[in-house]
Amino acid sequence: MSSEVTRSIAAPADQVWDVLADGWTYAAWLVGASHIRAVDPSWPAPETKIHHSVGPWPLVLQDDTKVLAAKPGQLLELEARIYPAGAAHVRFQLTPLGPARTEVRMIEELHRGPAQHLPKLAQKLLLAPRNKESLARLAAYVEGRARTARQPAP
Repeated sequence: MSSEVTRSIAAPADQVWDVLADGWTYAAWLVGASHIRAVDPSWPAPETKIHHSVGPWPLVLQDDTKVLAAKPGQLLELEARIYPAGAAHVRFQLTPLGPARTEVRMIEELHRGPAQHLPKLAQKLLLAPRNKESLARLAAYVEGRARTARQPAP
């Protein structure tokens, strides 16, 4: 059992992808990511990483997230590590719903470390609200960038 949430975003898939493909944006919309310390230059190519901090200051943990697979405009699959809890597989699937709307599906499953031993239902109950809020923030971020890009220069 994994946590799966979806959200419709009022922007084309390439604009949603642009945010997912910019590792520096993750602290702005991903719940729990408090600081991005570095992003590998070729992110989101497979095996590249975002080096991040997680949690509220001063209780931050430093770890990284690695790209497992990427299909621009369609799919980003990650392994998010958070020592000492473990790691999770996270998948973002983008489905165009017309020229100016995209469905984003976020699927997460804990797969390593102590957290993976939580009952599957408990994992889902813990992850789903966080992921739903992350997609709401992603939508606001993407839609805000789209509005700003459409505004005429002064």
